[in-house]
Amino acid sequence: MGTKLLALACIRKESYGDLSPRPHYPSMPKYPKGITAQETSLQGSEAKAMFSVMGMTCSACAGSVEKAVKRLPGIKEAVVDVLNNKAQVMFYPSFVNEESILEAIEDAGFQAALIQDETDDKSVQVCRIRINGMTCTSCSTTLENALQPVPGVQKVQVALATEEAQIHHDPKIITYNQLMQKIEETGFGAVLVSTGEDMSKINLRIDGVRTVNSMRMLENSLQALPGVQAVQTSPELKKIAVSYKPDMTGPRNFIKVIDSTGSSRRFKATIYPEGEGAGRESHRKEEIKQYFRSFLWSLIFTTPVFLTSMVFMYIPGIKHGLDTKVVNMLTIGEVIRWVLSTPVQFIIGRRFYTGSYKALRHGSANMDVLIALGTNAAYFYSVYTVIRAASSPDFEGTDFFETSAMLISFILLGKYLEVLAKGKTSEAIAKLMNLAPETAILLSLDEEGNVISEEEIDSRLIQKNDIIKIIPGAKVASDGFVLWGQSHINESMITGEARPVAKRKGDTVIGGTVNENGVLHIKATKVGSESALAQIVRLVESAQMAKAPVQKFADRISKYFVPLVIMLSFSTWLAWFLAGKLHGYPESWIPSSMDSFELALQFGISVMVIACPCALGLATPTAVMVGTGVGASLGVLIKGGQALEGAHKVNCIVFDKTGTLTVGKPVVVNTRLLKNMVLHEFYELVAATEVNSEHPLAKAIIEYAKKFREDEENPAWPEARDFVSITGHGVKAIVRNKEVIVGNKSLMLENNIVIPVDAQDMLTETELMAQTGILVSIDGEVTGVLAISDPVKPGAQEVISILKSMNVRSIMVTGDNWGTASSIASQIGIETVVAEAKPEQKAEKVKELQAEGYAVAMVGDGINDSPALVAADVGMAIGAGTDIAIEAADIVLMKSNLEDVITAIHLSKKTFSRIRLNYIWALGYNILGIPIAAGALFPSTGFRLPPWIAGAAMAASSVSVVCCSLLLKNYERPKKLENLEIGGIQIE
Repeated sequence: MGTKLLALACIRKESYGDLSPRPHYPSMPKYPKGITAQETSLQGSEAKAMFSVMGMTCSACAGSVEKAVKRLPGIKEAVVDVLNNKAQVMFYPSFVNEESILEAIEDAGFQAALIQDETDDKSVQVCRIRINGMTCTSCSTTLENALQPVPGVQKVQVALATEEAQIHHDPKIITYNQLMQKIEETGFGAVLVSTGEDMSKINLRIDGVRTVNSMRMLENSLQALPGVQAVQTSPELKKIAVSYKPDMTGPRNFIKVIDSTGSSRRFKATIYPEGEGAGRESHRKEEIKQYFRSFLWSLIFTTPVFLTSMVFMYIPGIKHGLDTKVVNMLTIGEVIRWVLSTPVQFIIGRRFYTGSYKALRHGSANMDVLIALGTNAAYFYSVYTVIRAASSPDFEGTDFFETSAMLISFILLGKYLEVLAKGKTSEAIAKLMNLAPETAILLSLDEEGNVISEEEIDSRLIQKNDIIKIIPGAKVASDGFVLWGQSHINESMITGEARPVAKRKGDTVIGGTVNENGVLHIKATKVGSESALAQIVRLVESAQMAKAPVQKFADRISKYFVPLVIMLSFSTWLAWFLAGKLHGYPESWIPSSMDSFELALQFGISVMVIACPCALGLATPTAVMVGTGVGASLGVLIKGGQALEGAHKVNCIVFDKTGTLTVGKPVVVNTRLLKNMVLHEFYELVAATEVNSEHPLAKAIIEYAKKFREDEENPAWPEARDFVSITGHGVKAIVRNKEVIVGNKSLMLENNIVIPVDAQDMLTETELMAQTGILVSIDGEVTGVLAISDPVKPGAQEVISILKSMNVRSIMVTGDNWGTASSIASQIGIETVVAEAKPEQKAEKVKELQAEGYAVAMVGDGINDSPALVAADVGMAIGAGTDIAIEAADIVLMKSNLEDVITAIHLSKKTFSRIRLNYIWALGYNILGIPIAAGALFPSTGFRLPPWIAGAAMAASSVSVVCCSLLLKNYERPKKLENLEIGGIQIE
């Protein structure tokens, strides 16, 4: 064995030494030199590794990486994806390992990192981090550029409007703590919001903890529980955060363990008062308070500065007092203004210094840089005039202390109003989070299902499989299904549908909806992060994080905007200064209180502070936030800016049939008896025969038969003997000593049963109407014919008609047969039909339409339609119900109503027009504002924009853009839809 290993080692060494620089790829042998395929198989199976490769710019780079890897011995295959910066390598671990492959890629001149277990989706986690200190779109771009190249980071989204980053990362390569550290190194504050999408998390407050050891003991006790994934302790806050799998454990177990830990049992656990969703809200409130406090302090100092320089100068008695000389030409007024403006500049305005320092340290310039430069120019020039006045007996200069102080005050006021308005854009999420009730009634049942006891608990303590009692008027505490009772539930909070929905045993209920009349006992099936409400909140949050493609325009502008403004500002000052020195304009233009240098300085500062990229950066995300929030309240979940942007261009919609244009559930629509028989008895025999079948048509017959029974909830059907199911034909059995056969025509003929002319005519009639005809024979004679159909959804015809009036083409693509497809299409007014299409053919049809120049939306149920949903410009998943996490779709229509297709398109058009309006305003403001601030109107009209007014205008521009977006909250659906009478369809 040792000899064999030594031989292999020598062979391996030889293969390295034998490498030649000539291009012998890609036809290189799959095995090292001297090793046969048989010997390789003895060495063990092949392995696969995925590497992230940074620095590739084109296909030539990808070729270099591929060649470098293929030169190594034991490489079976190497594929390099230049678009996603990845390389997948198949290799034989006996001859080469991941480290050697990494070295080879790095030797080729690229940065590389191993991506562990890339094929496993669970290896990718999503963490959300709140970012403190962002001021404009250049901050978010800087942060994205800093995080994207980090090994293990796959996708980064930084949202300025929500002040959060959503990072898709591999926790085996980089942890969320390291990501937070990276953010802090970039110069911003980082606060963890959540980690991972598949974990539930609860914060517990622990009373009775006196030492660090006690906290460690509790941590270890919780960590040992099955299903607990992570435990984080904060001893100073007396808080423990537990991440867990809701299938295996829950918060009541944690409280029980904590309360029983330790010999004296002094520990007491309760749910931490601040809920999971309150973190962002409390941060927002704190931010609003901070800006308001800063503005108030700034106002206290700035008001006397403004009065001494602008008002008191015109009141003779006070003017004389302020003009009193202290030293040489230095007056009391100047000293007062200097003393009062200094704390505004350096203490209250400190945030602008720190913000600009952090930005410049990373080679970018943001709004803080402009404000710091503008205020510093005014302040330090004023300090220069004060020092000159104190040291010279004849110097007369004007100070600009009021400019710097008032600039900072107005900018803080603007930021306060902006944060206040931005808070309102995310009201939709806050409202969704508040839907869950605070308490729930937990029931304890015995083995026979009788209630033993009731206990009121915090709704966050509900665990999977708990039995919860819902009284009339109360909110449903958790997702689940009804075990006992009947009631009507108002689901409008989740679906936007105002009509109460009847619920009885076996029906599903959604947490947060309102029970209207009866008492219900429900079994909790989805709790915590699994609940429909949590999924909707997560989906809306993700949508608000996602950037619309149109925002790239703003990002590109903001990259060059600040340096350009600084250049314009300097050029403005220089042009006016040189014009003054060279007598380029009459001296009468210069105000009596200043000289040509000071006039030029004021123009320069005005240009610097009026041009701010804030409004530009907020134009898209605020509109997207409000638009997606409004959509969620209407039951239309739009997954971000890209979906919004795509939907407003749609001019062709491809509809799936089953479950989209039709209800998706077979229903008995007609019954004709050919013998004198009571319908109740007829259906009793048919249902008794069909009750043993799993076929969807059999279930439709049983549901219909229940209508004829008083014990509709759980009817006891007569016993069926000798039951036989004939696949594709039907069923037969002996019921009450009668032979009952239920099935199609061929099953009757096989059993030598004559089909009467009336039955033949009815079968032909049902086929023409795209219905399924079923024959029922009792004791060898055809007794009745049933017509079963998947009915068209209410309002489908009107929706297609409205789309036609909007110049949107409608097409049906279905896997069903041509006869059924044509019949449904003619009923609702669709002209183009593609039938008997497989899932991949649906996607091909979508691509064909795109090639013809159409912007295509696909409307389907999100299962067999997923290839087409992905291929379409906009994928709309309909019929989502409580399972709203459909990955393929861009838009989820929760109510399963076709009218919401129109709502989605109309809302996206309204939102996009608002984005366009925001851009026109933000750019128009700068295009008009910069020349006016630079003095374009001064020669002809004498109008000059003082820096503090320019600062106020800059602050107002950001606030106005946010307010413009907020007007979307008043969105109303098209009037055509309000007049649309969509009657309910009752499936019994």
